[in-house]
Amino acid sequence: MTKKIALSVATLAIAFASIQAHAQNSVTLYGIIDTGFTYTHNSGGSASQFAMTSGNESGSRWGLKGAEDLGGGLKTIFQLENGFNSTTGKLGQGGREFGRQAFVGLSGTSWGTVTLGRQYDPVVDLVQPVQGDNYLGGVFTSPGDVDNADNSARFNNAIKWASPSWGGVTAEAMYAPGGVAGSTSNGTSYAGALAYNSGPLALAAGYLHIDNGTAASRGTSSSTSTSDSLFNSNVNLHYESAKSINIARIGGNYQIGPVTVGAYGSYSDYKPDASSAFSTAEKYKVGSAYAVWQVSSPLSAEIGYVYMKSSGDSSATYNQFAIAADYFISKRTDFYAFAGYTRASGSNGLGAADAVVGSTDTDSGKNSQAVVTVGIRHKF
Repeated sequence: MTKKIALSVATLAIAFASIQAHAQNSVTLYGIIDTGFTYTHNSGGSASQFAMTSGNESGSRWGLKGAEDLGGGLKTIFQLENGFNSTTGKLGQGGREFGRQAFVGLSGTSWGTVTLGRQYDPVVDLVQPVQGDNYLGGVFTSPGDVDNADNSARFNNAIKWASPSWGGVTAEAMYAPGGVAGSTSNGTSYAGALAYNSGPLALAAGYLHIDNGTAASRGTSSSTSTSDSLFNSNVNLHYESAKSINIARIGGNYQIGPVTVGAYGSYSDYKPDASSAFSTAEKYKVGSAYAVWQVSSPLSAEIGYVYMKSSGDSSATYNQFAIAADYFISKRTDFYAFAGYTRASGSNGLGAADAVVGSTDTDSGKNSQAVVTVGIRHKF
C-alpha cells in the first residue's frame, strides 16, 4: 500500500513538473486576415478605380512567437512574422518568408530586452502608439508615409534594446550595421526613442537615421541599406537616391472619458551626396491631429487632419482629411470603413505634386485624391 501511495505521489509530481515546464516554455501561432473593397478617385491618372485590397486596417499576417524561461527572471524570446496579400496569397515585404519580423533575444525583468534580427525601429515602437494611424488605419498618417509614421520600413541586421518601465518611462535604442566591406557607415541605420505613460496621458519622441547604401545600389533591388524603402509613391520618389534620411517624430494623446485626442509632428531630412540625382536636401514637415470616440463597447469612430509641407530641392503642400469607423461583431472579428481626401499643390521634384492619401501609396497623377474602403478583419 505504501509503495502504491509513493508511486502515485511520484507520478503526480512528474505530471506537475511537466505542466509547469509547459507553462514556462510556450509557442503561440497567431495572425490577422484583413480584406476589403477600395474605391479610389484619381489613381494613376485615371478618374476612378475599384479594387479588392488587403491589409487596410492591419497588414495581413501570420506568425509564431515564443519564450523559454531560463530562471532568475531571464527568458529567451523569439518571433517570426510573415506578411501576405489576402486577395492573391502572395508574400509581402518584397517576397520575404518572414518579412514583417524575424528575431531572437533575451529578456530580463530588471534590465529589459535585447533582440537580434529583422525588426521595427524604436520610433515605431514608442511613438506610433500615440498617433492617429495606430487606431483606424493609414489614412491618418503623412501622404506617402515620408516620415515612416505608418512603419513602411523595417530594419535588417538590427540589434535592439528595450527597457522595462521606470515609473511610466520606457526607452529603446537600435543599431543596424550595414556590413559593407571597408565602410562601417554604409547602409547603417540607428534610432532611439522615449515614451511616458501615466493615467490618461501618453507622450513619446524619437529619432531615426537611415543610410541609404552605396551609390550603385540606391533605388535598386540590390540595395545595401539595412532599411526597407520609404520611396513607395511619387510624393518622395525623386529622392530615392538620397545618401541618408534623418527623421524626428514627437507625439502624444490624452483620454477624456470615451474620447482620445492626440497629435504628432515630424521633421524629415533627405540628404544628397555627389551621386544623388538632386543636389539640395529635401525636407518634410508634418503636423497631424485626431480624435477617437469609443461610441460603445464594439463601436469606435475617428476623425483626423494631416498637414505636410516640403521644401529644399522642391516645394509642395499637402492637406489631408480622414474619417473612419470600426465595429466588432465578436472579440476577434470586426467590420470597418474609412475615407480619406488629400489635396496637393507645388512640385515634388518629378513635376506637379501628386496627391496621395496617407500610406495607401497609390499615385493619383492629379493634385487631389479620395479613397473609400470597407472591409472585414479577423484575428486568430
